[in-house]
Amino acid sequence: MTWSEQAAAAVARYEGGEARDLDQRQLTQLGNAAWAAGLCLLMDGRPEESAAWLRRAAERYRESWNGAPPDSWGRPIAAMKALLLAGDDASDAAQWALDAGAAQAESPIGRYAATLALLVLHRDVEARVLAETLVGRNDFPRDIADAVWMIAGLDRMEYAVALENILGDFEQRKDFLEDVAVADTVLVLQVLAAARDMAVDLPPSKMLP
Repeated sequence: MTWSEQAAAAVARYEGGEARDLDQRQLTQLGNAAWAAGLCLLMDGRPEESAAWLRRAAERYRESWNGAPPDSWGRPIAAMKALLLAGDDASDAAQWALDAGAAQAESPIGRYAATLALLVLHRDVEARVLAETLVGRNDFPRDIADAVWMIAGLDRMEYAVALENILGDFEQRKDFLEDVAVADTVLVLQVLAAARDMAVDLPPSKMLP
């Protein structure tokens, strides 16, 4: 399917699910469908429509937090990512992650949520300290840990190396959320890097706009 067709299919999934009585799991599914629509529209060169769907995704992820299982850190992460890609201020989503205790989480995904939140809030010294707890682990993607650590430390050269590795990993993947083959993590990291004049040029990729 084309990006436009994929976007239309994601919108249809969203609208089909919206009519139900929604629990936290179904709200997450709606968030995923809205996220997929937003990414596909971004890839299709329709940024305003993309932003509207990404904002909707962030809203659904936030609503899904009530009643969610413990350590559902993917939800604030997804909300922050959606808002960043929409070009919006993600500070409220970042504060939500921190208020929920992400920085004190035992799991690396929780501390990753907190690291992203601290970067969104430009609390880079704290982000650097927390990101360092992710570096070199076997249970967290090494290059993503390196990338956020380098953004917090303003190390553009090493950030570029990590980012190219992340893009390469995406290009080797077979499975994607909602089957949308977009290197969304690369795009989000570039937004955070750009806020620090650290964004780098990447080789052309079918997984980037």
